[in-house]
Amino acid sequence: MRTFQQVNPLRTYLRTIRQEGKTIGFVPTMGALHEGHLHLARRAKGDCDIVVMSIFVNPTQFGPNEDFEAYPRDLNRDLALASHANVDAIFSPDLEEIYPTGNETIVDVPNLGCLLEGAARPTHFRGVATVVTKLLNIIQPDNAYFGQKDYQQLLVIERLTRDLHLTAKILSVPTVREPDGLALSSRNVYLTSEERKAATVLSRCLQHAQERVTAGATDPQILSQEILAMLAGEPLANVDYAVLVNPDTLEPVTSLAGGITLLALAVRFGKTRLIDNALLVPEGVALPKNRVGRGA
Repeated sequence: MRTFQQVNPLRTYLRTIRQEGKTIGFVPTMGALHEGHLHLARRAKGDCDIVVMSIFVNPTQFGPNEDFEAYPRDLNRDLALASHANVDAIFSPDLEEIYPTGNETIVDVPNLGCLLEGAARPTHFRGVATVVTKLLNIIQPDNAYFGQKDYQQLLVIERLTRDLHLTAKILSVPTVREPDGLALSSRNVYLTSEERKAATVLSRCLQHAQERVTAGATDPQILSQEILAMLAGEPLANVDYAVLVNPDTLEPVTSLAGGITLLALAVRFGKTRLIDNALLVPEGVALPKNRVGRGA
């Protein structure tokens, strides 16, 4: 496995790869790798000849009171895990390499970026969009892989790729879950044992919602009340939002009938804020290409 800290040597390496007629898959991460990241890498390896993974904790997507300094970092561990997943190259730049002195260009997707997570974290998606645009431009992959757990992020990246005419194909990969249903996240390590147990209420809410839609539920207000009641029944859960929205626009829906609905959750357990989501699919409705249901 090759490792790069600077843009130019990485570009030289990738130029050689392309000259050999090989395809490139890209997996962007902030490190603290877990099985979800490795699942992305294995998917990329199955599709492409070469897999590049970035490891960069991006400061511009953290708000002033968020956990940038405390975000878990262990590069040696990450390198070992990436190598085991057959990643071919790691790009782990320092801050100056991505945001050189005098850098002032930003990328913003204002409509999608101001809702849900954007309402709670106003500068978050501007930071995400800017760093992902930089990485896609540096690496210029054939495919780039993103987990569906960060659904709004996926929409933002799909939009900026279309709007800026970037050539990478953006592929979503199902959310990877623990056996008890908890979605894998680098922030799960912050949970106490009691909070970790309480956090399984998120996946139970998603499962309940899909069961209700499968059974023919059509009223989003009634289903929202049921989900909020389930969350209220967990004393350690502090709800930021639990909403039923259009999966393309993230705007509230007026009916669950005849189409796909996104249930998006953001809940705090102690000091740890977790997000999760599911696409709720009525009987007889097919998911669009590059989308999956609740996840494994």
